[in-house]
Amino acid sequence: MDKDRIKGKMEDMGGRVERQVGEWTGDEKAQSEGAAHQLKGKIQNAVGKVKDKVRDAADDADKKMDHEERKINREKEDAA
Repeated sequence: MDKDRIKGKMEDMGGRVERQVGEWTGDEKAQSEGAAHQLKGKIQNAVGKVKDKVRDAADDADKKMDHEERKINREKEDAA
């Protein structure tokens, strides 16, 4: 899991708490700041998810290349 996903979740949760406290106390500034932190956290989490997907795709491609190389080497050995 990418560190951006973890940081994003923490930012989102902190923003939710801040927004909720603002709602309970009638503090509109706290509500809007909390909502902004939630949004920032959601964006950071999404960036982390994209990084995870790219990393997973690269790992899958590496595994496939390794598998194909082993297959070619076996075929060369069998032909020799």
